[in-house]
Amino acid sequence: MSRFDPTRRDAWRPATLAVRAGPPGDPETGAVVFPVYQTSTFEQEEPGGDPAWCYARTGNPTRSALERALAEIEGARFGLAFASGLAAATTVLLTLRSGDRVVASRDLYGGAYRLFTKVFARLGIEVAFADTTDLAELEEALDRPAALVWLESPSNPLLRVTDLRAAAALARRRGARVLVDNTFATPALQRPLALGADVVLHSTTKYLNGHSDVLGGALLADDPAIHEELRFLQNAAGAVPGPQDCFLVLRGLRTLALRMERHEANARAVAEFLAAHPAVERVHWPGLPSHPGHAVARRQMAGFGAMLSFEPRGGEPAAREILRGLRLFTLAESLGGVRSLVCHPPTMTHASVEPEVRRAGGIGDGLLRLSVGCEDARDLVEDLDRALAAVPARRAGV
Repeated sequence: MSRFDPTRRDAWRPATLAVRAGPPGDPETGAVVFPVYQTSTFEQEEPGGDPAWCYARTGNPTRSALERALAEIEGARFGLAFASGLAAATTVLLTLRSGDRVVASRDLYGGAYRLFTKVFARLGIEVAFADTTDLAELEEALDRPAALVWLESPSNPLLRVTDLRAAAALARRRGARVLVDNTFATPALQRPLALGADVVLHSTTKYLNGHSDVLGGALLADDPAIHEELRFLQNAAGAVPGPQDCFLVLRGLRTLALRMERHEANARAVAEFLAAHPAVERVHWPGLPSHPGHAVARRQMAGFGAMLSFEPRGGEPAAREILRGLRLFTLAESLGGVRSLVCHPPTMTHASVEPEVRRAGGIGDGLLRLSVGCEDARDLVEDLDRALAAVPARRAGV
């Protein structure tokens, strides 16, 4: 006889949690979908009181429903929603003081690099970049005190995998707080808080919403003191999402587990096809046994995700010809939607990273990044096959 207790949310499996996380519905009407509270302010009974709702920057019922759902899906005690992933990142960096030091993954989202080096560097925050997949290099970077270790795993755009448990333990021994950007993996595949992280960051624009129709971000934490500090800054800095955006992300969460199964199955088919193609020099996807982080990904993730990048033989000229030949992969920034996207990181998502820094970090001028969507995998593979066939053999080097 099953001992499953449906009244205990901690007993729910990921797919059930995605569908049911957050408030069960609208207590006022019984609607099974939590409503949009489209209001900027709330009536108060007396001045100077402590009402549950007072002003929409401070709190909104629809936003609170999303924050509760995000926390439950991530396995966190607390959740905060923001207007974008970079708004969430900015809020974390606002916890720092001039003179503080951050150690960050060398391979990371170009917008985060820009925020570190072009914005917070001017405010006296030092950032050191390290290959966090190499624990010896991370340890060396922490020889000087750091307030924060900023990790991406899998990373953007080279899909490098950091051993989060080992990296978090190392950072904790050195007195540093640990943030993990979990956007690529999603809580359906990876739970960084359970691996030792202090804060988890998401661009909810991506897989959590899943339909390329909203901007959003989130921060999740277990420690009440960390949560209160971030909640204060959320209100003080004001980079909050509107209720309609919160509603759309909350709606998207309901199919997260289902979508991630299809995304990953399609990514596997695409990655295996590309890895065997003579016009492709290298494929970056943790699900391939040849990937250097494959073993760590198997250990700390429930799946390998649907982001991958590859380098065609022939460099940038070949990459541009492939882009011209693709029909189902749409040339666009962002990721995580049901529609497959392709981007050229050197000129798009990572254009703010200096060329010499990009190349030193392994981002070649011909790199292409794929966000594999939910179409039929056979159609996606055939689209890539046609585009690769159009690359002249002299450029492909075959």
